[in-house]
Amino acid sequence: MTTSLTACSGGGEDGGGGDGPIKVGISLPLTGDFSEPGQGVQQGYEAWAKIVNDSGGLLGRQVELKILDDQSSADRVVADYEQLIGSDQVDLVVGPFSTRLVVPSARVASEYGMLFVEPAGAAAEVFTQGFKNLFYAAPAVANDHYNHLAEYILALPADQRPKTAAYAAMDDPFAQGTAYGLKAKLEAGGVKTVVDEVYPPNTTDFGSIAAKIAASKADVVVGGSQYQDGVNLIVALQQLNYQPKLAAFSTAPTNPEFAAAIGNKTEGILAPTGYSQDAPYPSNKEFVEKYTAQFGKAPEEDQANAYTTGQVVAAAVKAVGCAEQGDCQQKLIDWVHANKVETVVGTLSWDDTGKPQGAHMIQQWVGGDIKIVLPADVKEAAIVYPKPAW
Repeated sequence: MTTSLTACSGGGEDGGGGDGPIKVGISLPLTGDFSEPGQGVQQGYEAWAKIVNDSGGLLGRQVELKILDDQSSADRVVADYEQLIGSDQVDLVVGPFSTRLVVPSARVASEYGMLFVEPAGAAAEVFTQGFKNLFYAAPAVANDHYNHLAEYILALPADQRPKTAAYAAMDDPFAQGTAYGLKAKLEAGGVKTVVDEVYPPNTTDFGSIAAKIAASKADVVVGGSQYQDGVNLIVALQQLNYQPKLAAFSTAPTNPEFAAAIGNKTEGILAPTGYSQDAPYPSNKEFVEKYTAQFGKAPEEDQANAYTTGQVVAAAVKAVGCAEQGDCQQKLIDWVHANKVETVVGTLSWDDTGKPQGAHMIQQWVGGDIKIVLPADVKEAAIVYPKPAW
């Protein structure tokens, strides 16, 4: 499957590279295991291209997306980027969804010397490959998602601070990274781990894991989850009437269907998020308004991460003044390494490995809505602790 998107651009004054479109190559999991988030990422890229083109394009040239379906396959994603860069001769490439697809595709881009900004490779293994061309366009890697929550917990007075924690994580680099990043920080602060369970991605029955957690009476429960597994674990814990003082789950609580899926017993549940529609960053209002007009609904985190990827690439292209294969790519790479970029998820900067230097916001279900509660400078509501019964 190939998707192209073009839009007419206004004539620019700085159109170095000719009047033709700037072609951006992308491989996405539009079918297969990662198809749901993959389609969200596609929408984010399409929103970025339309907004850029409606405002005059990049360097006075329209942006044209060429999107291939990698079918959630690591072998296919490699072939796709080989085609996009080698055969199709696109000017720029941006990344796919999922750590499992980002690493092999980044390797192809590296071999061609191409800038590779990506929206969804957050696991630690992405940044130990030696890539000099890769940049993750989000506030933090998986292990740092919960930094603000860890700081909050460890700053509580001793008589209020939780003493024990239970962890259950999907066998997945991202999901485990989120849970174990928090685990490492809490253990270092004296919070004892009493349950540590890892389950296969296809797990549907969480009865035995929930029983272990409930029996431990852990003060804190942390789920390294995607969506359905997080829902199933929470429902299993509710059925056992386990009542933690704090409950945090990655990804699942930020999904629009989450509340109904767990019987609307959401109060106090926490989750890290790299994006909020209400976040006060300057470009976010335009993104939310124009994305909603284009797709009939507000953007979620997957769409925002792709849009942010486009913002980083656009900032580099505008600053360097070029967007084509060859010497231009190293100039783009060097610029991103040396600069900060204002995006819909805040100000981004990177270390030498392409790892972002921030932390995720923490959201919590408060009064039937999910609100930003940490950090203090962007919070929409005060954090609720201890957690009310579910």
